[in-house]
Amino acid sequence: MKTVNHTSKEVSQSHSKGISYEDMEHGKYSDVAPYDLSLVIPIYNEIDSIPKLLQRITTVFEKSRLSYEIICVDDGSVDGSASFLIEQAKVRSDLRVIALRRNYGQTPAMAAGFEHARGRAIVTLDGDLQNDPADIPTLLSKLSEGYDLVSGWRKNRQDAALTRLLPSKIANWLIGRITGVKLHDYGCSLKVYRSELIADIRLYGEMHRFLPAIAFTEGARIAEVPVRHHARKFGHSKYGLGRTLRVLADLLTVSFMQTFLTKPMHAFGFAGLFSIFLGVILASYLAFLKIFLDQGIGDRPLLLLAVVLFLAGIQMFSFGLLADLLMRTYHESQNRPVYRIRQLAGFRK
Repeated sequence: MKTVNHTSKEVSQSHSKGISYEDMEHGKYSDVAPYDLSLVIPIYNEIDSIPKLLQRITTVFEKSRLSYEIICVDDGSVDGSASFLIEQAKVRSDLRVIALRRNYGQTPAMAAGFEHARGRAIVTLDGDLQNDPADIPTLLSKLSEGYDLVSGWRKNRQDAALTRLLPSKIANWLIGRITGVKLHDYGCSLKVYRSELIADIRLYGEMHRFLPAIAFTEGARIAEVPVRHHARKFGHSKYGLGRTLRVLADLLTVSFMQTFLTKPMHAFGFAGLFSIFLGVILASYLAFLKIFLDQGIGDRPLLLLAVVLFLAGIQMFSFGLLADLLMRTYHESQNRPVYRIRQLAGFRK
């Protein structure tokens, strides 16, 4: 089985294996968390897929000793998905439903699921039957080797080559190059995380697909394993060109976050000081011409450029300082969710 591993030096030297799949199977952690697993599934107009998906999950875990909960997050469906799930939650003790007030997108839906998950490990997968729940034990087994995040790799994708596969390959290459975390398949929703890893990660935009890169900045150990991928049987894909462009925009945000999020002054302060330095060099050159060579400098474009560079440098340095202060406030006040809940069902104390 092929894996792709990423880790920071500090974490690789001190990381302990933590929970193992075998220990979870034998209930050794029941006193630490209510459940061994939380399955988080964003749902948007998947009324035809939901019954089969729930049945497949039941089949996978019915002979397992793992305690688990299924958290279906309905992202403003208009086909009756939410109503069906809420009714199912009345008769299934393992099912939880979060019905959002409108369609917020996959990232806020996942954030809602993460907020309500109570398992030691969290599994994410799509609700369209293209991910196979039968692969979950494989990911959990890999997680027990000491990893913090295990991502699925749809090695044999059942998607259109021109409209889905080619853009996906390009996007995966770009994301790997920019973030430094090289996975084959960033877009695969089937992933498993340690709950403590994502407890403090704030998601917005299309950031869910960049979770491996974001987790890497937190010192996470990451692995990738091949998983099955099925052709879509019901409905139609929600992915399109508009979403691809939003993903690229968020990629630039992630790249900036990885480098400068905690220290904006490193970006703007350096640029400001460099601009001030250039302005001083030009001003010194003009002063030399005026004082020692007695040349007029009042009508020289270089004089204006020197002034502009100096003032722009002061502005950038000041902006970096302000951004540093704002970022501290940002980190201390992130309690407002990026979604609104219409109804909860199946949650029990």
